[in-house]
Amino acid sequence: MLDPRLAKFADVLVNYCCKVKKDELTLINCSDLSTPLAMEVFRSALKKGAHPYIKMGTSGAQEIFLKEAKPYQLQFVSPVAKMEMETIDNLIAMRGPHNTMELSNTDPKKAAMQRAASRPIQEIFMKRSAEGKLKWVGTQYPTHAAAQDAGMSLSEYEDFVFEACLLHKKDPVAEWKKISREQAKTVRWLNRKKEIRIIAKDTDITFNVKGRKWINCDGSNNFPDGEVFTGPVENSANGHIRYTFPAVYSGRMVENIYLEFENGKVVKSKAEKGEKFLKEMLKMDDGSSYVGELAIGTNYGIKKFTKNILFDEKIGGTCHIAVGAAYPETGSKNVSALHWDMICDLRQQGEIHADGKVFYKNGKFLI
Repeated sequence: MLDPRLAKFADVLVNYCCKVKKDELTLINCSDLSTPLAMEVFRSALKKGAHPYIKMGTSGAQEIFLKEAKPYQLQFVSPVAKMEMETIDNLIAMRGPHNTMELSNTDPKKAAMQRAASRPIQEIFMKRSAEGKLKWVGTQYPTHAAAQDAGMSLSEYEDFVFEACLLHKKDPVAEWKKISREQAKTVRWLNRKKEIRIIAKDTDITFNVKGRKWINCDGSNNFPDGEVFTGPVENSANGHIRYTFPAVYSGRMVENIYLEFENGKVVKSKAEKGEKFLKEMLKMDDGSSYVGELAIGTNYGIKKFTKNILFDEKIGGTCHIAVGAAYPETGSKNVSALHWDMICDLRQQGEIHADGKVFYKNGKFLI
């Protein structure tokens, strides 16, 4: 039986997150398991007078590709995919995995090669998004695999997802607009600062953010949401950081990551598990070892690490620093095929300083 909450979910994705309009070409990207939500999004977009279409991923196809493809196939850029990214008005993507770790035993060099080849498409996405020509949102459909990663039953995970998205509230849109107003105050304050320093266990790292724009994440692109972020000056990261939680990327999990930066670039990288994969990703291209994003999680309704970056990077009391591609709307110029968010927990003896003064301590804003 169809979960009656899905219609509400779809309504928020279409009308609040993407603000879909009449005649807009709207791509709904999904897996076969997330079909129930995709159908409701399709229905809602049609009601808006848009032109929606569904593209469904097949579990196992990427594993076969990475194991069987030759270098010339890994480096091929589909003109169809490129044209699609140049043409669509809206992208509504929903994760719904059968197996979140299905790529664990594929060759990291092949994964890096394919990701590097996709850079032209990612650059189109970043540019059109920054210009407001492409509206997009990514979300999660609850599946057994995601629930297992989170250490929950499926019904528990469904409740977790819906509550993190504030869909259990009578008027979710009003709630997200309220969050947007509150975060706007933080963004205005941060936009006047020049230097950010983060201190925590095995962590002391400084960034120059002068002239860069902080972005208020209020559900427009990620759903659920809850963060403020910017793109630091490209050569400014100096220091070291220990990421608290495992970092998941492209179906791989890397644990206990430690990075050292000099003049913006990673000069030393270590991990207890998945170190080879980490190093391959960091040397993917010229921009993959530089910081593309500096962010603070603000969703205090998300407290538990679930091995899903959509939720984990939003955990109130954490920060995340992504290596690789930056969002042009921040003013950052770093370009890469990689964008890998990694999370540092600041809830116990963590601090963030702005221009030499503490404004964030033990996971809470002091401003």
